[in-house]
Amino acid sequence: MGHWSSRYSPRTVRRHYAVLQAILNAAVEGELLGRSPCRGVKLPPPSNRQAPAVGPAEMERLVAAVGPGAAPLVYVALVLGLRWGECVGLRVGDLDFFRSALTVAQQRPANGRGPSEPKSSAGRRTLTAPATLMAILADHLARRGLTGADAAALVFASAAGDPLDYSNFRRRVWLPAIRAAGLGGLTFHDLRRANATAMVLDGVDVKTAQARLGHADPRLTLGVYAQATDEGDRLAAERLGGRFLSSPVKLGPRDGRAMAGGGAPLPERHLSV
Repeated sequence: MGHWSSRYSPRTVRRHYAVLQAILNAAVEGELLGRSPCRGVKLPPPSNRQAPAVGPAEMERLVAAVGPGAAPLVYVALVLGLRWGECVGLRVGDLDFFRSALTVAQQRPANGRGPSEPKSSAGRRTLTAPATLMAILADHLARRGLTGADAAALVFASAAGDPLDYSNFRRRVWLPAIRAAGLGGLTFHDLRRANATAMVLDGVDVKTAQARLGHADPRLTLGVYAQATDEGDRLAAERLGGRFLSSPVKLGPRDGRAMAGGGAPLPERHLSV
């Protein structure tokens, strides 16, 4: 467990431990083990990491830092909120340039190997995409020499056309880029969180946000991905002020004493702090 903690985040350690614990519990139930060693193990506390904010200015710096080859991948993750596996699982045939839409039909693991179905039926979805993003993707395919006839080809791939490996991408492209952009600590998955937060700030209803993110449960949309922001706090204050203070009651001259519900001054002992 100590070896895991030195290599992985607390969340990843806990996920690995849960899998190991389930396997060993099954072995105990099958009488292959007398007792599971997963007892009394002290797990690292959950991380309360706050993802760096990603707005238009941060996006511009990040896109410039990753370069033209990886920029379309970053745009798809941020503008459409796709997971890494969904991004690298996209095929040319999943892009509909006439409808300005994109279909998530498969995903790939971090090592880029064999594709699989989305995590749930909600994960398989068709998303309307901004025309600007579709134009970026069209240019990206043209640079790679791909056309509609290459429907099975991956949209995002290595120079040799092979599936992308996340570890290689992170080491060679992502980490140098976030350092250059001044966004240290930003993860690729934070782009998905930024997408969810932006939808909340822009007033997109929860049901639509849930469908676009591919969540089976809307509580995940709000509870996990939508982060509180300074902009959201300011907008909330303005809207609440507009609702309740549009015609404020004029208060009388201040005499230094609070007024009770009936309008009589409170006794002096209630004024002490």
